[in-house]
Amino acid sequence: MMDNGKAIGFEQHEAQIRDLYNQMIRVAYAKVANKSDAQDAVQEAWVRILTKQDTLREQSKLNSWAKAITTNVALNINRQTKRSQPSDLLVQEQQDPDCDTSSEAELMMELSELLGLLDPKARTLLLYKFYYGFKDQEIADAMKVPVGTVKARIHRTKLLLRRLMDEQQM
Repeated sequence: MMDNGKAIGFEQHEAQIRDLYNQMIRVAYAKVANKSDAQDAVQEAWVRILTKQDTLREQSKLNSWAKAITTNVALNINRQTKRSQPSDLLVQEQQDPDCDTSSEAELMMELSELLGLLDPKARTLLLYKFYYGFKDQEIADAMKVPVGTVKARIHRTKLLLRRLMDEQQM
């Protein structure tokens, strides 16, 4: 049985590791195209961290070191994915040479402009929810807010986007 001091130290250490994991997940999601690739990147990064832990010179730099490893692994996954899978637009053009990719590009630019009008927190919420496919609970955990807050913010942001789109159409 652990004494109280060791239990508290273990809980603090566990909280630090959980926080580091959340930071690594955020870094990976920012670099890769989907949730499963991000989780793969973090898993591979943990393996590298554990196998190369003797190369870390300063323990105080662990978080930065771990995030750098995660970034490199995620970028490697992106490179591998791009080599093995042709782009969606190229596949679409090959299947239907008459398709209008310029209208799709215009739509993407318009969407990008609208997202640019939002504040960073709102933009992040929408990207987590609709681009990366996070569940509301996962977003809440990453942003350290209650799930209800995430749902309300997403709802308000969607309403704001609708208003902005209506204003642009007028």
